[in-house]
Amino acid sequence: MQTHILGYPRIGSNRELKKACEQYWSGKITLDELLDVGKNTRQNNWKLQQEAGIDLIPCNDFSFYDQVLDMTLTLGAIPERYEEIALKKSETDLYFVMARGFQKEGLDITAMEMTKWFDTNYHFIVPEFHKNQEFKLFSRKIINEFLDAKQVGINVKPVIIGLLTYILLGKEKEEGFNKLELAQKILPVYIQILKELETHGAEYIQFDEPFLALDLDEKSKETYSLIYTEIRKQFPHLKIIVATYFECLRDNLSLAVSLPVNVLHLDLVRCPEQLEEVLKVIPETLHLSLGVIDGRNIWKNDFEKSLRLIRQAAGKIGSERILIAPSCSLLHSPSDLDLENNESVLSSEIKQWMAFAKQKVSETVTLKKLAAENPDYSTLLLLAENKKAIESRKTSPLIHNSEVKDRVDVITEEDAKRNKPFSIRKVSQQDILNLPLFPTTTIGSFPQTKEVRNWRAKFKKGELNAKQ
Repeated sequence: MQTHILGYPRIGSNRELKKACEQYWSGKITLDELLDVGKNTRQNNWKLQQEAGIDLIPCNDFSFYDQVLDMTLTLGAIPERYEEIALKKSETDLYFVMARGFQKEGLDITAMEMTKWFDTNYHFIVPEFHKNQEFKLFSRKIINEFLDAKQVGINVKPVIIGLLTYILLGKEKEEGFNKLELAQKILPVYIQILKELETHGAEYIQFDEPFLALDLDEKSKETYSLIYTEIRKQFPHLKIIVATYFECLRDNLSLAVSLPVNVLHLDLVRCPEQLEEVLKVIPETLHLSLGVIDGRNIWKNDFEKSLRLIRQAAGKIGSERILIAPSCSLLHSPSDLDLENNESVLSSEIKQWMAFAKQKVSETVTLKKLAAENPDYSTLLLLAENKKAIESRKTSPLIHNSEVKDRVDVITEEDAKRNKPFSIRKVSQQDILNLPLFPTTTIGSFPQTKEVRNWRAKFKKGELNAKQ
């Protein structure tokens, strides 16, 4: 068996990247200083995973802002309103302007739209598409980061947003065309990137295709097959991983297992039941990546539960065709539980139940050792320790309040009914007017238009009240 990580947090164990970006935006550090923080963060992440024993370590999972925006810049899909900025500023500054807008030097350029990354609280920058749009290799980030890793002695696995997922994430900015028509225009840039990576020694490539776990029309399914058939034709020796996550494959199962790729990744945290269905139809040439560790929470993995899934798959297709991984990128987890040392904030009892990104990397390696035929004594001790922590969380009075349980046990069907009909319960217009003018939510959830910025400024100065 092999282990791999789909992606690692890029903020830094002590939020170094966040702080550096904010300092750069406020003019407190130089571009070179910002880039150095990014380079150090990437190298620390790679070395951490290498020292833990991960077999396939990701690169290009790092981003200064958003991985979808990274791909937009890579493909040269830059909206026309940024042309003047592109001529005046560095590539990094152009990138930040696309994400954040620009209101200086007599210019007022709006940022690109931001929306949620599937059902997570992460946000991404939405690509903008036009009919007959042209694409070219503009940013060499993917290739440069692969070479950076090679310089420090790590042959990493580049992670790239799949071509179809990238298109389906975007929006047509004019009527009269289907964005899927752009697939054949974007494909040559993907081919160019893969050729350079292969030339430099890349062995594995991971394409993130979460849209394979959503409803797809027939045109999208057909395009999936065409794109991956062409990639396989061009690169018969590259080992291609297609990563799905956040949902079951369901109606797309037959499409996913038929793609001419080497490895299919399944999210077995969100959808463990799909493993049995996949094992019924998996071709002999396809390996499976089992996403058994939750990449979206802070809790320890239940080793016994994960091992049942691993053994189920290994018993059907053999352990040599199995990769063990978190369910999705660890981007959605905090970085390192070891840094949480304040007992008044996080008690030792609760801490023993938890695992952040660094600890989930170790869990991935431990599961590989436990799944071996004869795990050693130290590994078995880790299993015993894990069982104890899982059981503790199940029974702890910090979680299970007997008084609440007793009350729930006597709740009747009549108790569960609402006392008032919806027509009485619904929020009135006056209730809405009494709400604060600006909601407290993730940055980017509220449209950052020129009008909104003006209203916010006036509100802070007292020139507008909440009702206005």
